[in-house]
Amino acid sequence: MDVAPRHRSGIDPGLVPAALWTRAYLSHCATKAATSDLTIALRREDGTASLFHTRVLAYGVDDTATYLHVERTVKFLLWSRGASDILLCGPEAAQLALHLQADYSSAGCRSFDADFFRKVFEKPLTFKAIDASGLPVAAAAHLPLGRNLDGCRIGFDLGGSDRKCAALIDGKVVFSEEVKWDPYFQSDPAYHLAGIRHSLDLAASHLPRIDAIGGSSAGVYVNNKVRVASLFRGITDADIFDSQVRDIFLGLAKSYGVPFEVLNDGDVTALAGSMSLGRNAVLGVAMGTSVAAGYVDKAGNLTNWLSELAFVPVDYRLDGPADEWSGDRGCAVQYFSQQGVGRLLPLAGINLPASMRFPEQLEELQKLLLAGDPRAQKVYEAIGIAFGYAIAHFASFYELSCLLSMGRVTSGHGGTIIIEQARMVLHDEFPELRIDLVVPAEKDKRHGQAIAAASLPVFSR
Repeated sequence: MDVAPRHRSGIDPGLVPAALWTRAYLSHCATKAATSDLTIALRREDGTASLFHTRVLAYGVDDTATYLHVERTVKFLLWSRGASDILLCGPEAAQLALHLQADYSSAGCRSFDADFFRKVFEKPLTFKAIDASGLPVAAAAHLPLGRNLDGCRIGFDLGGSDRKCAALIDGKVVFSEEVKWDPYFQSDPAYHLAGIRHSLDLAASHLPRIDAIGGSSAGVYVNNKVRVASLFRGITDADIFDSQVRDIFLGLAKSYGVPFEVLNDGDVTALAGSMSLGRNAVLGVAMGTSVAAGYVDKAGNLTNWLSELAFVPVDYRLDGPADEWSGDRGCAVQYFSQQGVGRLLPLAGINLPASMRFPEQLEELQKLLLAGDPRAQKVYEAIGIAFGYAIAHFASFYELSCLLSMGRVTSGHGGTIIIEQARMVLHDEFPELRIDLVVPAEKDKRHGQAIAAASLPVFSR
């Protein structure tokens, strides 16, 4: 495809934005008679389903480009919406389904994705070609959680480099604290449990009683059970995970004896933005240890979509940076997280000791920016340019009126640069989009996530 971005980073000029590549492919389809509609349906056993419509070239016209378009789209749908059954409807569906099934298998190039979704939905990923009569009706579950601020509540957020807790009385924060920790590669769940308890007890000490506890954490949680979570990625023993991690929050709920809810941190980020801004159709994106994301729909509801945007493809260059966990190239985690910062630093001529961890590298970048180092400016500009193009791609999958950007990478003046560059890209390349880019106020940055998390459970007096 002929992709020529109007905006290029001086330190990462090879970016092939997914939004531009897709636009070029669909424009190519529009010039050919041999094209057809393709519907991609994602279906879950609980009856919920989502549908996505696109177009593809006929088999034999440009099969390499067509498969890249379909496979990258399917990958985005899997990580943004999530399902175990993927149904394809269209004249080219049979051939595409066979290819996808081979790639998204334990022996295929997307084995990481296949394993992840097998754990989440407790069944293998399946790809099937169907006719139009077999398409499900689109239906998303709405989660009746959040916006409850009565009583004495604890809110917590478990990140990869720190954990936060807050105590609230009738929606007012009376205490908040942030504690550094290092959970990612800890192999003993006792470390995680002790840290979480410490934060909860610290918040509880500032309340006359506890009426409810709500929390957020990176990962997938179903009915407070841990399905897959980067927070516990160091626990590789399946028996230990099943016996000590899967029900860790159920055990905490029982010990505190109050309503207790845990959600993906991205969903809580989006809920926090919706609550503080009074807006719906909000996508929240937190650039931190990874890329946490969540979505509040136009009716103001959380959904059962995954929104694990760390793994969605945003760059279609074939030699793009590979994610160290999934092994796939061009995924958002390498652009909008501390890992992304670590990737860009040497490209900007900033060489830090190999032993320095990603949070420390980000701190050094922030210091250089404050000192007026032009190399630091280039790093943030690169993130912002990529983010602008990524937002345009997100808009093909989410109905958006507002995007809330937060997380450690967006702190300080660096965050301002990121948003300025993203806005410029959207204005120049995608003027048809009307998406407000919002950075929360400092008060909301400090307390918004905790308030939203604390508001998740309902309790009866």
